[in-house]
Amino acid sequence: MTQYQALARRMWHQLEPVHASLYFAPQAYEEAAALGYDVESRWPSYFAWRAAPLGAVGPELVTATFYSFSPRTTAEYVPAVWATAAPDKVVAARLRAVDRTFRALLGDRVGGPDIAEAAALAKEAAEAAPLAARPLAAANRDLGWSDEPHLALWQATMVLREQRGDGHLAALLTAGLDPCEALVSFAGVGAAPKENFDGRGWTAEEWSAAAGRLAERGWLDTDGNATERGRQGRDAIERQTDELAAAPWRALGAERAERLAELVHPLLAAVFEAGMLPAQSTLGIAAVQVTYA
Repeated sequence: MTQYQALARRMWHQLEPVHASLYFAPQAYEEAAALGYDVESRWPSYFAWRAAPLGAVGPELVTATFYSFSPRTTAEYVPAVWATAAPDKVVAARLRAVDRTFRALLGDRVGGPDIAEAAALAKEAAEAAPLAARPLAAANRDLGWSDEPHLALWQATMVLREQRGDGHLAALLTAGLDPCEALVSFAGVGAAPKENFDGRGWTAEEWSAAAGRLAERGWLDTDGNATERGRQGRDAIERQTDELAAAPWRALGAERAERLAELVHPLLAAVFEAGMLPAQSTLGIAAVQVTYA
């Protein structure tokens, strides 16, 4: 069990930046602008790109599935994003954005055998991912697969990312953390500065109230830093997240998963070298360390 928990975490580190390129690539902003979205802020296109597989949904469903955004913030963008472009148009545009981004990053290698092999492995893992109670993963897998290997590779990373994310929400709920508390406790362990979460839209009063509730539970000290209990609690959440994300990698097997990581590495390196991702995200990939016994 612990082998595949660790593998699930390693593959998240390898694939998350590839998936996340959609939200930061200049080509994606250009496609969003062509649809009519305001690209001065990344949030209109973010909500559109991520929610489009669900259809023309309203703010309640998006707030529920995205979890960490305040309902006010979601309502600023949803359902207005569908008045700008229908979900099917958004889904088509995000594939154009990924196509242009990957071609810019990889050049002639985008059509090479390594990408085709990586796409086949990633697709197999994504098709083995359990979808029960995982709406964002299910919605993305429902879209089907592109015939272009580099696009199928990205689609698989999206399914795997959302499958892990949906499981992470289950772990947060099991730990009794509401959306604001989830962010406050994450900042408390040093995953990212509080300012990095400002875009989620919680007021200073709401953040302070959540910190107070966590302090009452013994998760935070008076300075807002995680106590030992808080660190143990967050560690348990990450362990459960990894376990809930392990099924695709059990199905693929450790050797073939490592092969996928090897094949994706040039694309991963190109994403980082392009400098399109923020230097410090709200994911805490580098900060969250889970020790397996």
